[in-house]
Amino acid sequence: MPRSLDPLVIGRVIGDVLDPFTCCVSMRIIYNNSHEVINCCELKPSQIINQPRVEVGGDDLRNCYTLVMVDPDAPSPGNPNQREYLHWLVANIPGTTGANFGEEVVGYESPRPMSGIHRIVFILFRQTGRQTIYAPGWRQNFNTRDFSELYNLGLPVAATYFNCKRQNVSARDGTGRAR
Repeated sequence: MPRSLDPLVIGRVIGDVLDPFTCCVSMRIIYNNSHEVINCCELKPSQIINQPRVEVGGDDLRNCYTLVMVDPDAPSPGNPNQREYLHWLVANIPGTTGANFGEEVVGYESPRPMSGIHRIVFILFRQTGRQTIYAPGWRQNFNTRDFSELYNLGLPVAATYFNCKRQNVSARDGTGRAR
């Protein structure tokens, strides 16, 4: 696909979060067994409360992968001073399996945007082998590029993102009347 048509470029994931890379491993992300994440799709906060099922491709169980999930628009797209907010980190995922076979380093925290449209980005790195990855001291201001360099992960092998915005909650009681 020409770089100019790449949804990661159009959505500024390449640039804001990642350097250009070539996708070479499949990654499938599904929330609640019914909402598959595809680039640029929109998911509501109520659809992403529970951690998704993440299927990792590859061709060998001996290859290990690290999954990073970040929000580069926290706390708001107009003032992303917590960029990147780390929502989930899983290491040592064997190829051809899923995130549930890896080691959860930072537990899943459901995105809850307060304003604007947030990009929620999943990034997959191939590890050079099984390794110990430590949880950062905080979730805000995580830096995927620095993390990759620290653990010698190189460029990603897959990435995808979805858009999420605050979900308005109706102030109605069980009868349908306003409270």
